[in-house]
Amino acid sequence: MADARTAMAVSNGTKRLADAVRAAKIAAAQRTDIVVDIREADRARLEIFAEELQPIIDAVPAGDDLFDFSLSGGPQPRFWIDGTAQVMMARDRRTYRFVRETRLGRVTLAESTETHLIVDRVTDYVAERIVERDKALAVHDGLGHRAAPERAQTPLTAPIATDDPLRLPPRSRSADFVIALSWLMIGIVAGCGILLLITSMRGTPLF
Repeated sequence: MADARTAMAVSNGTKRLADAVRAAKIAAAQRTDIVVDIREADRARLEIFAEELQPIIDAVPAGDDLFDFSLSGGPQPRFWIDGTAQVMMARDRRTYRFVRETRLGRVTLAESTETHLIVDRVTDYVAERIVERDKALAVHDGLGHRAAPERAQTPLTAPIATDDPLRLPPRSRSADFVIALSWLMIGIVAGCGILLLITSMRGTPLF
C-alpha cells in the first residue's frame, strides 16, 4: 500500500517537471521569435537606408578599397561604411545611429530617425576620408623634391676641384743673381763686424 502511494507521488512529481520543461521550451521559442523578428526588422530598416545611400555608393570607384559598403548579419545587423564606421539601429528600433570605432571606444557621429539626415552625414564622412587619403598620398609622391637636383646642377659659383699641388711661378736668373749677391754682402758685413769685435777685445789695432 505504501509502495503504491510512493509510486503515485513520484509519477505526479515527474509529470509536473515535464510540464515545467515544456513551458520553458515554449517561452524560449517565443523569445527566439521575438529576437528574430527584431533582427529582421532592423535589417529591413538598414536596407531602406542602403537604398537611399546607393547614389553615393555608385559614385565611389568599384576598386576603391578604402570603403566597405556592406550589410552584415548577426545578432545586431549593421551597415558598414569602412573598417571602423557603421550604421546601426538604436534600442528603440526606430533611430539610425552612425558610429565609429576608435582607440578610445565607440563614438557616435550622428543619430536620427530620418534616414536622409544620416545619409547626408555619411556622405560628408566619405568625402572627408577621400580628402585625407589624397593628402596622405601627396606627402609621399615626391613632387616637392624633384626641383632640388635641377637647381643643384646650375650653381651661381661653383668651386673648381683639382688634385694638382700649389706651384709658384719659376724665378728668372737675374732674380737668382740679386738674391745671391745680397747674401754675399750680408756675409761680408757680418764677417767684418766679427773681426772688429775680436780685435777690440784683444786690444790690438786692426791696422
